Amino acid sequence: MQAKPRPAATPEQALSAMDHLIATHLVGQHEIAQQVGMNVTDLTCFAYVMEAGENLLTAGDLAARVHVTTGAVTGILNRLERVGYITRRPDPTDRRRIRVAARPDAVARVLEVYEPYYARLTELFADYSPAEIAVLNDWFTRASTLAANYLEEHCRPD
Repeated sequence: MQAKPRPAATPEQALSAMDHLIATHLVGQHEIAQQVGMNVTDLTCFAYVMEAGENLLTAGDLAARVHVTTGAVTGILNRLERVGYITRRPDPTDRRRIRVAARPDAVARVLEVYEPYYARLTELFADYSPAEIAVLNDWFTRASTLAANYLEEHCRPD
């Protein structure tokens, strides 16, 4: 596919567009969380559990990813377990730790809400050449790493 002409943009315009995307995404996450009976933090934790698949995360892994204390993540896991989204499994290598698994029926419920949105995003990606998608992927990956590092440096919970 040939790259389509794109309007010129400054870094400031790109940052503004990114800010609008993030704001819309945050509102959307709140709405989706309500649809599936969760709050945004619980939905974020569940997304990490889903993403991990068979490489089950520990409570400590989740606490680090969402920047909450291990005590707070215990409450999150209690809520997710109570509403049937996760199960806890003993860690096969350390009896003191548990690992968290997503329940398949819960994954299906969440994907049912997200799949139409992801289908639209896939259609949007179709407007970009493979080289442009590679640039987008590189930018998203690097920006995510930058954001995670910034959070680690400046926003770590006690």
